[in-house]
Amino acid sequence: MKQSSVALNRLGALRGVMQRFALLALVGASFALMLLGKADTVLVERARTSIADSVAPVLDVLSRPAASLAQAVETVREFTALHEENQRLRADNERLMRWQMVARKLEAENEALRALQNFRPEPEASFVSARVVADTGGAFAHSLLMLAGGGDGVRKGQAVMTGEGLVGRVAEVGRRTSRVLLITDINSRIPVMVGEGRQRAIMAGENTDRPRLIYLPANAGVVPGDLVVTSGAAGAFPQGLPVGVVASVEDGVVRVAPYVQRDRLEVVQAVDYGLSGILSGTALE
Repeated sequence: MKQSSVALNRLGALRGVMQRFALLALVGASFALMLLGKADTVLVERARTSIADSVAPVLDVLSRPAASLAQAVETVREFTALHEENQRLRADNERLMRWQMVARKLEAENEALRALQNFRPEPEASFVSARVVADTGGAFAHSLLMLAGGGDGVRKGQAVMTGEGLVGRVAEVGRRTSRVLLITDINSRIPVMVGEGRQRAIMAGENTDRPRLIYLPANAGVVPGDLVVTSGAAGAFPQGLPVGVVASVEDGVVRVAPYVQRDRLEVVQAVDYGLSGILSGTALE
């Protein structure tokens, strides 16, 4: 036991001496390197370069997480900025879309009003302009609702026009609104004249976009493109109101393409020509 204790004491003393000598050795090595650097700078520079080259890969590996973290932080900042910019652009886009809707509405209204300028009622006729507020028709009826009624001077049986031509007639009148029976409705019958020969016929609606001409003479010589206007018969409408053109002649069936398209009606005119044919029950429509 005593021998073991003596051995341990010797090892401890030896370790302390080695630590003192190691410190002295490191200090001496530092001074030696300093002196060597002063004496031979080329050698020291080469050694420093070699060490740097050897350590560079390690430093590169160690620096990558930091660079990746910095890049990730920058990416998050960019995403945040992009999100804010996207929100601002969406708000701007919504505002522009609202302005676009207003502009399109005003443009359509302007075109409709410009079209109305092309139509001039006869001097003795009076008219009321009104906006179309609803299409009350469907598969079995072609009619619309206009925002003018008896309080505005609209009367049952009046012709309804646009700048392009005849739309139909007033079928029902309320105080503020009126229902217009379109020329394409199955209940519509309009006395017309066709082509240069002024052949008389009745344009009958069939709830389609192409009304049919009935009671047309077999030798009428009607061809596609012939103009169709009101004939003024039975006092339903005055003579010469534009209706449309002949669209097709097949197997004796003549169909008309109206000037006015149902899905584009926005502003119409109820025109009073002072005729009583429809009201008296003698009209063909």
